[in-house]
Amino acid sequence: MNDKDTSGLAGLTTEARNPRSTNLDTLTTAEFVQLVNGEDATVAAAVGEAADEIAMAIDIIAERMRRGGRLVYVGAGTSGRLGVLDASECPPTFNAEPGQVVGLIAGGTYALTNAVEGAEDDPGQARADLEAIDLGPDDALVGIAASGRTPYVIGALDHARAIGAAAIAFTCNQGSEMTRHADHAITTVVGPEILTGSTRMKAGTATKMVLNMLSTGAMVKLGKTYGNLMVDLQARNVKLVERAIGLVMTLAECTRDEAEAALDASNGEVKTAAVVRLTGLSPEAARARLDAAGGHLGKALASPDAAG
Repeated sequence: MNDKDTSGLAGLTTEARNPRSTNLDTLTTAEFVQLVNGEDATVAAAVGEAADEIAMAIDIIAERMRRGGRLVYVGAGTSGRLGVLDASECPPTFNAEPGQVVGLIAGGTYALTNAVEGAEDDPGQARADLEAIDLGPDDALVGIAASGRTPYVIGALDHARAIGAAAIAFTCNQGSEMTRHADHAITTVVGPEILTGSTRMKAGTATKMVLNMLSTGAMVKLGKTYGNLMVDLQARNVKLVERAIGLVMTLAECTRDEAEAALDASNGEVKTAAVVRLTGLSPEAARARLDAAGGHLGKALASPDAAG
């Protein structure tokens, strides 16, 4: 994804010329859209081929996070931006602690909206960036690069392994160099892009899909959901306040007024408010029960004295 290491790129699937788009500049607009949509439709299948690898990575990440560790994404260009995006969405969605999911991009914050030439070619800078956030042995690092050969990401994986953190490589080329620097690898072979080498397209789509799975899967295992309900959200705007009220109404089968009162007494915490409504416990006792259940609402409600 904008990987600048040009040596040997000709052998990479992501750099190959797509035979279905050789006449790209002569297509009508409608034909162009149909072609892009058809190519995008193949991405989900490519991700599906890596399902076992993704599932194992989720288990690795969740196990580290149970210890108090973090999920750290590292990438350059589009890969780095997508990692930062996924990390930034975890606090409002799952009420994740600040810094529990971290995204690092080669070139730093400036590189989120600007090209930083050469930033991805420096493996030593990756080590410095990880030392700056005090990467530790309880953390899980996911190095992201479509090419599978970006020096910055390889440097990050090497540092993670050296200190005992989990090192997971995510690439879009089979047998890539990065996999040799990782404890575990995810490879989604999306094939050549319609615009040769523009891995912000299919490879970027695959990256977004996989990162969604990694963070969401880990959070589900950490008790951040109840069924498919987002019960650990942070109600920080009108939409999310309404969602929180609706969740408590659904979970506790109560009126809107009752749900609002429970949320007010529970500092806006959906899980706490649900336990309060369903058990008659005080918010403090409800939090204690949730803590004893590892944050899992289902386990808290299934405890022997769940009826209060």
